[in-house]
Amino acid sequence: MSLAIVYSRACFGIEAPQVVVETHLSRGLPQFTIVGLPEAAVKESKDRVRSALLQSGYEFPKKRITVNLAPADIPKEGGRYDLPIAISILLASEQLSCANISEYEFAGELSLSGELRRIKGVLPLALATQKIKRQLIIPLDNQDEASWVSPMITYAMPTFSRVCAHLSGLHPYLPLRTSEALQFSLSSDTCLSEVCGQPHAKRALEIAAAGAHSLLMVGPPGTGKTMLASRLSSILPPLSLNEALEIAAIYSISHQGFEARSLRRRPFRRPHHTASAVSLVGGGRYPLPGEISLAHHGVLFLDELPEFSRHVLEVLREPLESGRVHLSRAQGQAEYPASCQLIAAMNPCPCGYLSSTQHHCHCTSEQIQRYRNKISGPLLDRIDMHIEVPALAAKQLAAFEPQQEESSEIIQTRVLQARALQQQRCSLPNAKLTNRDIVAFCKLDNQAEQLLTTAMEKLGISARAYHRILKVARTIADLNNSESIQSMHIAEAIQFRKYDRH
Repeated sequence: MSLAIVYSRACFGIEAPQVVVETHLSRGLPQFTIVGLPEAAVKESKDRVRSALLQSGYEFPKKRITVNLAPADIPKEGGRYDLPIAISILLASEQLSCANISEYEFAGELSLSGELRRIKGVLPLALATQKIKRQLIIPLDNQDEASWVSPMITYAMPTFSRVCAHLSGLHPYLPLRTSEALQFSLSSDTCLSEVCGQPHAKRALEIAAAGAHSLLMVGPPGTGKTMLASRLSSILPPLSLNEALEIAAIYSISHQGFEARSLRRRPFRRPHHTASAVSLVGGGRYPLPGEISLAHHGVLFLDELPEFSRHVLEVLREPLESGRVHLSRAQGQAEYPASCQLIAAMNPCPCGYLSSTQHHCHCTSEQIQRYRNKISGPLLDRIDMHIEVPALAAKQLAAFEPQQEESSEIIQTRVLQARALQQQRCSLPNAKLTNRDIVAFCKLDNQAEQLLTTAMEKLGISARAYHRILKVARTIADLNNSESIQSMHIAEAIQFRKYDRH
């Protein structure tokens, strides 16, 4: 046969659309042409494929070779098409025979010696292949990613010659087993009991974990804001299998790389305040996920919030609201999930000691106002809770004993109970409730409604902040195992809106 068809997949965001590799051999002067919107790395595959075939003991056809990567309107990038192109050339030149070639999909980069090298984005590729029940052949170095997808027949092979031996039936290769990484760990290396004092902040963290709420902590340097934020992961609910696979798919296509061990727990991302807008939301010539997507189903911690560029903070507004990032570039478009918890920390003034009783603040009122104006009102409105984290006295630090503090395990038990109520009610954490859900599930009695109305009038609370107070109050009621939202729940929720009182 002079025409061969082999299946592969492209990398398009966290999607993996099917690519059909069609290879045709015809008479004429020897020429190797690849069409179908290939980028430079794909065009260069002709030299890798030629060398790999010769080093593996096969002949490179001295004919006019045309390789079409269909559909032609999807950009093809990377070295993942080396393996399917090489297989299709052997099939078209009748050097390889495989009756069930349509049951396989291939992806892998070839070295000049014929070894298979690791590629990015294998997990989305494996998930897509699983849906249509084909068998997958990938490089050996990608076996950790593919083993997460079960049940599925996947072969992770070291060399091109082993792939050919398996397809021809001479030396069948054993498929991968399901990875033990699917057994998620519920333990954490950190614990809230390690934080001295700060009962108000710990209560806010518990509410934030129970309802997936965003939180802003304001206080002098050294009060434990960063330490508190890093302990939030220890009280969050454990990852489900679907959540872990979503996170793994994002990391699989990113520059971070895939590490199965680190994906057993919720991600905690802490970008530096010099980070650009592209690094936070994603981008590039071929759009890649940013920090907000790498924190999907986890925590995005922005320390020293006013030190971030105002433009950088403003681009977070829409993703925080929708839970998704839409990126459009000249080379293509991509959509990434970005459903994360925003935890931010800042000082009350440029020097940091405005509310401290131990240090004197030297900032003028104009400097303080200019410092706080770096954070826009609309962004603050989108943060559910604002709290103060006061400085600790020397006596508190000297008398601190971690064993006397409440552990993360105990707090997590209450968080899990509250999340179970939310799951039973509407299958969403309270922070994700829509306006229709708020009307249905956040009903107030007369006393609670009067309290909230008075607070809205006196504090100048916006409509968005009004709804966020209702969501936080709903979470507080869930933690108290209360079916209705009472006035004490509303009163506590209002206390967590510090900047609405200025």
